Amino acid sequence: MGTAADERGYRVRYILATRLVNELVEPADDKQLINTINRYGCVDLLLLDELGHMELDKGCAGLLSQVLTERKEKNAIGIASNESFSRWTKSFTDPWLCAAIVDRLSFGGTIIETDFASYRLAHTRANRPLCRGSVLHRENARQRRLGCSE
Repeated sequence: MGTAADERGYRVRYILATRLVNELVEPADDKQLINTINRYGCVDLLLLDELGHMELDKGCAGLLSQVLTERKEKNAIGIASNESFSRWTKSFTDPWLCAAIVDRLSFGGTIIETDFASYRLAHTRANRPLCRGSVLHRENARQRRLGCSE
């Protein structure tokens, strides 16, 4: 999606959610923070990966919400998360802020839920045969010894 938009001349920015939050927390003064928020607010397509994977306190979630607000439904946003919205309350510790973020992201948007195995794991298994000395082979053997399933 991002590559196709970029090829058509749109300004696209891809970033891990944790990195974005770190960039929002780092500025030493309000002017730097405003510049950071504006930088992510003005691109045509913002792609946030792994949102919902880390715990965010009220302050961090508020900063993320400011970026989403800056976009003001004028620019597109793509979110990738292995967690459903209902599980985001584990990441966003303030339930009201969590609801506001989900509301802002879902209003007028298209939600695509997928339920499939990891692409990376399937790709690795398809392209690298397991041999006795491989890391995956050793990890699978360790899991079997511990009684864990694959």
